[in-house]
Amino acid sequence: MSARLFFFGFGYCAEALLRLDPAIEASGTARSGARVAALRDAGVEAYAFDGAKADPGLDAALARAEAIVVSIPPQAAGQGPAERFAGALAAAPNLSRIVYFSTVGVYGDHGDAWIDETAATRTRSARSLARLADEARWIEAGRVVGAEVDILRLPGIYGPGRNALDKLRRGEARRIVKPGQVFNRAHVDDIAAAARLVLTKGLPGQIWNVADDEPAPPQDVIVHAATLLGVPPPQEEPFETAELSPFAASFYGEGKRVSNAKAKTLLGFAPAYPTYREGLRALWEAGEGA
Repeated sequence: MSARLFFFGFGYCAEALLRLDPAIEASGTARSGARVAALRDAGVEAYAFDGAKADPGLDAALARAEAIVVSIPPQAAGQGPAERFAGALAAAPNLSRIVYFSTVGVYGDHGDAWIDETAATRTRSARSLARLADEARWIEAGRVVGAEVDILRLPGIYGPGRNALDKLRRGEARRIVKPGQVFNRAHVDDIAAAARLVLTKGLPGQIWNVADDEPAPPQDVIVHAATLLGVPPPQEEPFETAELSPFAASFYGEGKRVSNAKAKTLLGFAPAYPTYREGLRALWEAGEGA
């Protein structure tokens, strides 16, 4: 794919997309000057944007974009990039698509049920409600400028440097058990592959669940990682007595099994890592956790 992509938030998923398709002409934002310098050294046209202040030249780079990928957290109402850079978006003559990385957390609690993109968004979490509001802002921004808008709803992201193998190596892995609790995950390379499909297929903008095939108990992931490394897993901790931050505990308050069938059917999405087992094995073979 040879295209000018502007990334609001050139982070983990953006880097994976650029690895997948080096032909992309990438520009985008980072929060710190050090990160901007590192990106520029890597050939990315980078600008600082911390939610308030923006480097000179950012508006011009945005106006040259053919597509925009958004992965920064929601900002306060009226202060996000959809509003802050509305003029630059309107001045982008070749802008045809906006891709927004959201979260499956917006669905809230559906118990043990399988859900797809038509499921009700039942979240009561302030964090996920902010994501829903941001989805709406970008959909409206796309309508105003005549660009298709795709919402990619993502589960827990893992990959190089961010996985259970490394947590075990650092002594940070915990085996917390809440009976019946399962989570979906997605390898960062599969997220990049799905984003590339959305950017190239030319379908009308819509919502996509980008998740693995097998929602699984989190403790099973830790045990599998420990088996790969040949180390004993940490002791089980019952959820009821585990000391967790409010942020960590909030993830255990909602249940759902997220289906990726729509992306498979309409986009031809075929996860390279359909479960955590394939993903962790590939990471282990690459030396993660050593």
